Amino acid sequence: MPLAISQAADPPSSAPQAPDAPGEPRRLTTDGSYKYHLQWSPDGQTLLFTRIHEGLMALWTIPISGGPMKRLLPGHKEPHFDGHFSPDGQRIVYVYDRLQGTDGKLQINICQADGSEDKVFIPHQAFEESPRFHPRGEFVLWVSTRQKNPDLFTVDAQGKNEKRLTNHPALDLHPAWSPDGRQIAFSSNRHGPQKIYLMDADGSNVRRLTDGEGLDSWPAWRPDGQWLAFASHRSGNYDIWLIRPDGQGLRNLTRHPAHDTCPAWSPDGRRLAFISNRHGGSDIYILSMDGHLPLPRPREK
Repeated sequence: MPLAISQAADPPSSAPQAPDAPGEPRRLTTDGSYKYHLQWSPDGQTLLFTRIHEGLMALWTIPISGGPMKRLLPGHKEPHFDGHFSPDGQRIVYVYDRLQGTDGKLQINICQADGSEDKVFIPHQAFEESPRFHPRGEFVLWVSTRQKNPDLFTVDAQGKNEKRLTNHPALDLHPAWSPDGRQIAFSSNRHGPQKIYLMDADGSNVRRLTDGEGLDSWPAWRPDGQWLAFASHRSGNYDIWLIRPDGQGLRNLTRHPAHDTCPAWSPDGRRLAFISNRHGGSDIYILSMDGHLPLPRPREK
């Protein structure tokens, strides 16, 4: 039986709210359906995320100001998820499960930001996931099992000139380019529980950033490159933690008994979106970072 599809946008998930203030995060969605994989649009006006609705895992968007959630690709009957904007906001790469998990393989597609001109970018050859545009749009970084184990690879913006960056028997997952494109953060279990690692953009100089108990995953760079947010289970449940790229400044940001995951910085670095079940279901929250960290440094042109 084909998975159900919702062709129209949902009713408003939340009413427009006042600007974010320090303290409690603002709840952006209230439907409680399963959500995952958050990313801000480059203009800071929209969040792109994965949502399971009526039995189908699909890409959705919602305005930062609140309002209706909208399917990006309403014509797709198969699961598709983990979308990522190009730096100019014109394109989106995402994972497409065209055979609905029956062969253990995934492919990566690319489309325009409105969902048009959808086409294959990384063919359906292995387990292809977590596509991430380079900050200048020159490359796409992703995770692949084409060499049997999940490793990190890049291709150019035309889908050519594939390069393998990691070659390790551990699981290398959740990659994230640094804002200047010179480093990559990722999670790996190469020394025990999943932790955050950094490496140079060519795959060299791999070093472990986090240690301690519990699992660490989903690294996200602040746009000025001075901090990373990540989800960690080190306190007994998932919270959003912060750390500097040199390993200093480790702190628990959210400190809540619920599970807080999938951090995503706003383009100006002054807000952090994340997913939490603090009201029972899975919803998106936005936290003002004013008062939590020094203001982000202006990006060099």
